Parts: sequence; C-alpha cells; structure tokens
Amino acid sequence: MMIADMIAELGHRVVAEAGSIEDAQPIAEASQFDFAILDINVGGHLILPIVRALEERKLPFLLASGYAASGLPEPFRSRPMLRKPFMIEQLGKAIDTTFALQPH
Repeated sequence: MMIADMIAELGHRVVAEAGSIEDAQPIAEASQFDFAILDINVGGHLILPIVRALEERKLPFLLASGYAASGLPEPFRSRPMLRKPFMIEQLGKAIDTTFALQPH
C-alpha cells in the first residue's frame, strides 16, 4: 500500500505530496496541515531544510526511512522514526505516538 492510501485508510486526509526537496520547501514553509511524514533521503539529499522549516513552525512530523536507527544521521536520531517497509498498523501507532509527544 502506498503511504497516502494508508493515511486515508487511517482516517486522515493527505493535503500535499512532494517528490523533491524543492517541491517540499514551500509546502513546509506555508501550507496548512497538522502533521507531516518525511523520508529522510529524497533524491539523494537529506531533508534537513524541510525539518528546519517544520521545527520553526512547531509542526509535528514523523520520519520514515530504510536506515536502521543506528545509521541515522545525527540530526534525526532524537526524532520519531518509522522503519520502511512498514504496515498500516505500524504507521497508525507512529502517528499516534508523534501526536502524543507534542506539547498541548
């Protein structure tokens, strides 16, 4: 199942998708959304600019990666991460955990 399909099946709505950092930057900086799922490596580039934009806006996000936790680049090690490939149940739990970690 594609991630967008899983998100919809979990009862959430996908408002944007981006296949490159350049496409993701304006979304991260200005679009209205409650939560983001980011692949750590997009087109051979780390998604640090997107992470910084989301952190500045204090928006929750979840990282998805094929990297093992020990192989994650330093800026990502303290973030919630979902190891690919994953099942819909794992995605649902990771989303719930990410929201639970947000200050209220």
